[in-house]
Amino acid sequence: MNGAADSLERWLASAARRRSAAFLERKRHVLRPLDAVRVHDGELELLNFSSNDYLGLAGHPDLRAAAAEAAHEFGSGSGASALVTGYRPQHQQLEDGLAEFLDREAALLFSSGYLANLAVATSLAGRGDRIVQDRLCHASLIDAARLSGARLARYRHADMGSLEQQLGDASSGHTLIVTDGVFSMDGDIAPLSELSAQAQASDAWLVVDDAHGIGVIGSGGRGLVAEAGLNQARVPVLVGTLGKAFGSAGAFVAGSRGLVEHLVNEARSYLFTTAMPPAVAAAGLAGLAHVRDDQWRREHLAERVSQFREGAQQRGLDLMPSHTAIQPLVLGGEKAALDLAGRLRERGFLVAAIRPPTVPPGTARLRVTLSAAHTHEHVESLLEAIESCLDGR
Repeated sequence: MNGAADSLERWLASAARRRSAAFLERKRHVLRPLDAVRVHDGELELLNFSSNDYLGLAGHPDLRAAAAEAAHEFGSGSGASALVTGYRPQHQQLEDGLAEFLDREAALLFSSGYLANLAVATSLAGRGDRIVQDRLCHASLIDAARLSGARLARYRHADMGSLEQQLGDASSGHTLIVTDGVFSMDGDIAPLSELSAQAQASDAWLVVDDAHGIGVIGSGGRGLVAEAGLNQARVPVLVGTLGKAFGSAGAFVAGSRGLVEHLVNEARSYLFTTAMPPAVAAAGLAGLAHVRDDQWRREHLAERVSQFREGAQQRGLDLMPSHTAIQPLVLGGEKAALDLAGRLRERGFLVAAIRPPTVPPGTARLRVTLSAAHTHEHVESLLEAIESCLDGR
């Protein structure tokens, strides 16, 4: 190696040692799904309580068939950005279907939620403008705000007094109020009605990323915005994902036709990204049909959430106040979270240990995620395993 390469490797090795010493090293595992909730990790068969496949659709035969048919007809990739030659019938059909489902004028597909949030922030705000976010917003929302060039302010989590105080500061340009719908690491929900009222009073534009709500929460799975009775005028920018409840991949922004046309023309993360593969869009369209029609999946998921919370309470497990599919068990230290996740793994359960910087220091946790594909027996067995591990048995 030359001198520059040597110094880089020394720096990388030092960074790795620091992560390891702080119990913050992360490693990937090659998993082979056996069904909607069981995976193989090497020789281990694990019951998966870490997936965001909330409705159990990711391996559904209808989604597999739709993806295979589209790949057979249109190939494995779109070949270019949507504005060059990458826009296919599957993209248009999915955008139209999402807009109708969410009672919006239009929707626009992105290859990931990160790109969707980047598009919104950087094309709707810039120097002289202001973005005011909940302090627990997803990392993609934080990064997008920073990259926009707008002034970023953050209010205390779900605290309307703190938000009002931030909005009271003078701003020469316009203001975006930005929040998650369901907060991905705590599992609680944003006070959307109060946020909407504050936005109206402040002449601010409300942006809601409901990645963990759409498909799961509200009438017909239309998400938290619909459940709160808020329309496009009250929440002009709605971001969602296809990689969770919809069982596919990618994301979307839904709103007015004017908003979508603006993003098409101004959002660099849309303009300069290869369009999502047609097979992925086709799978998303098939997933949308099940999200819309399979109310039983949401009902079954709600039963598993209630079962898990009641069982945890009976066993003295101190869960965070979440009634969504995300059920965090805060342990505090990074080592404690890793150790418990490791002991559960030995017993056949895959539960993610979430550590800083994903969550604040001192709040490392197990993030249990439930699915409509979990059975009563699956949940009971996990509860028993957690209790046994914590008791040292």
